[in-house]
Amino acid sequence: MKAAEDEKQQSDFDLSSWTRAERPSSSLLAFCPHAPSNGSNHHGAAAAAKKTSGVLETFRNSIRLVAEKSPLTPGSRGSKNQSPSTRSKAPHSPEANKARVDSLQKKRASVRRGLRFSSKKDKAQDAVVAVRDDGEDVEEDDRREETAETYTPPGLPLVPLSVMEINKLIQMEVLEEAHLHLLALRAEFQRERLRLAQADSPVELAMKEKDLSLLYADLRLKVVSVVRTSVSLPARNEGLLVHVARIVREEDKRAGEPGGLRGSWMDAWREAVDWGARDRVEGVHLEPSDRSDSSWLAVHLGLLGKTLSEDLEKVKKVLRRSYPPSFRVFAVYVRSYHAAVGGHLRALEGRATRLRDLFALLDWIVHRYRGERIMGSPALEPDMSEADADLRLDDDFLRRLRAKFCHTVEEDLRACLDRLLALENEEMWSVEKRPETDDDGLLASDLHVDICTKVGGNATNAAHVDGELQRDVIASCLRALKDFPERFDAEFRRRCSSGRADDPLWSEYRVAYINSFSALRAHTEESYRRHSPDAAAALDQAASRLIRGLRDGLRERFLDDVKPYLRRMMTRKWLTNDDDFNGLVARAELLALHCEATRPPHGREVASRAHCQVMKEYVGQLMKNKYSCKNRKHPKAAAKIRAQCSQLADVFRRMGSREDWLDPVGDRLSDIVGQKNKNRIKEHLQPLLEQYPDFSARHLAALLAFRGPTRGGERRRILRTLERLRKAAAASDDRDGRQRSLFGGTEAAAPGGCLSDVSVFCASFVFPGE
Repeated sequence: MKAAEDEKQQSDFDLSSWTRAERPSSSLLAFCPHAPSNGSNHHGAAAAAKKTSGVLETFRNSIRLVAEKSPLTPGSRGSKNQSPSTRSKAPHSPEANKARVDSLQKKRASVRRGLRFSSKKDKAQDAVVAVRDDGEDVEEDDRREETAETYTPPGLPLVPLSVMEINKLIQMEVLEEAHLHLLALRAEFQRERLRLAQADSPVELAMKEKDLSLLYADLRLKVVSVVRTSVSLPARNEGLLVHVARIVREEDKRAGEPGGLRGSWMDAWREAVDWGARDRVEGVHLEPSDRSDSSWLAVHLGLLGKTLSEDLEKVKKVLRRSYPPSFRVFAVYVRSYHAAVGGHLRALEGRATRLRDLFALLDWIVHRYRGERIMGSPALEPDMSEADADLRLDDDFLRRLRAKFCHTVEEDLRACLDRLLALENEEMWSVEKRPETDDDGLLASDLHVDICTKVGGNATNAAHVDGELQRDVIASCLRALKDFPERFDAEFRRRCSSGRADDPLWSEYRVAYINSFSALRAHTEESYRRHSPDAAAALDQAASRLIRGLRDGLRERFLDDVKPYLRRMMTRKWLTNDDDFNGLVARAELLALHCEATRPPHGREVASRAHCQVMKEYVGQLMKNKYSCKNRKHPKAAAKIRAQCSQLADVFRRMGSREDWLDPVGDRLSDIVGQKNKNRIKEHLQPLLEQYPDFSARHLAALLAFRGPTRGGERRRILRTLERLRKAAAASDDRDGRQRSLFGGTEAAAPGGCLSDVSVFCASFVFPGE
């Protein structure tokens, strides 16, 4: 009885040491040094049969114990749910039973510490509590480092298990036991191969080689499967990874020996890590991208970052302990996750089409991936400082992603500008809503505010990524804006022509948009020119053309309004009635209000050009020979011209006109028209010509005709005096005076009986004494 119990105890110890007997077969016994030879007698055969019977019994017990020990088998050793038959086999002697149990537990604990493999129950039993100096309790298991670099494998079984039995061990994930028997089978194959090297290989040897290949393939698949799922199931696979690491090292040592697989087992292990990383990355939840209100990519990237951080923390704290340092486990996993994330991001880039999704992708790549919540997590230190925390992406991918982001920014801004134009039409022009006035009293439009807000948001988001992207985004925005002033002008003109063009409301619109696009130009110059000078200059030119067009439209609208009043000047009715002039002044006062509500310097530009054109039209009426002041009415006409020109000068001066050189024209013309003594008219020609050198003899002849009838000789003398003064002024080369043109573009009608300019020259030679 005691011998049987000792034999069972020894069998259990052998099981813990992964050395056990196997069922002998005729082919396997031939290579066993203890197997009987063909010349054995009947007594040897009987002894062999008896030994075989004992080995078979031991093998059955071993298989049963392996099944109990397998992590895949429910009710394994250590389980509380043992069968009654197992409990019935306990010895009846409490003292003997206790001694054997203590002995087995010590041996099993020793073996498990050597293998660093234990179940959860064993871990709980074997955890050693270390007490620090400050009294804090720390479990020794939490401080454990990697598996030792050196490892001495147990001896190979004398007789390996059969192919099916080894395959069953592989499937049950009893990997070290399976590997030892596989090595024994491989050694047996190598010995048989050497023995039969001189002869033709028998079929049985070829079958064994095929069996070895199949078993090694299954073992590699199982190793790959365990490694591939190790991050997902760290607690279950932690012990298996110890055996995986030893299998990988042992097989790489035996690389090139007959009976093994081609290819490096270490490469297969790294590839399994890569597959596992891809599985984890691609398994992160991903919402559909077709939902317009969904930030699907930002949510997915957040979950992805959380998964990466948690997985690498598991590698650092749990999985790394199952490998020897030479595996560089943490660095390999980091590299694999880099590769998996890189491939995943390339797939996401194809699905990302909206601006916010592309920004989320760029921001995650450039900043968040290396941030404290993912690769820069304090929980990964100090191991991460020794690894490469940068995401390895090819330059073409990042360049393509940046270009796609900039293109999307440009297209998005174009669409936004189209919506703004439609909104302006809907909320302002269609309902004829008056523009609002800002705190400075200027007519305002929110158009530039919306544009600057949109562009500023894009620039700010891009700057959060990096300065290079900010410059590219600003250039894209300015390119999109460059075409907008022209499109806006075309649409505004269309709406203006279809509406009531004479309504002052459209002039107010022009003022508001002059202010708005002027503010846009100033904001672009201040904020964006240093980032993209060429694009900013192109936008400035486009906006300047629009502003000039709006200014011209405002001035032309005013001139169109006052032309009827100006055409009725210098007539008999004008001399006795002020209605037309009052209408002109009223329109000028309205223009003054618009100029006051215009951002400088555009109000002054409008006022100056309007002032010049109004005065040209006003004095032009004197040259059209529409009326002649007979019966000594010329003093009254002169006084009226002087007063009206003075009043117009005051209005345009308040408006902001800088054309103060026009102010004396009323006095100079009135001096000639109101002069009672015709001979003294020549005295007033020099001051007039000095201030307005484009005043010609034709203009003087028309002015004399408006003054009233003048004899031919007197006219000729006055005209010859003017010509002499003009020649003297031309010789002095008064360039400042020549740059000003008041009469140059004004046509003067030749009055009846009066000589033209050519006749005046001829008369000066025919009648030199006159």
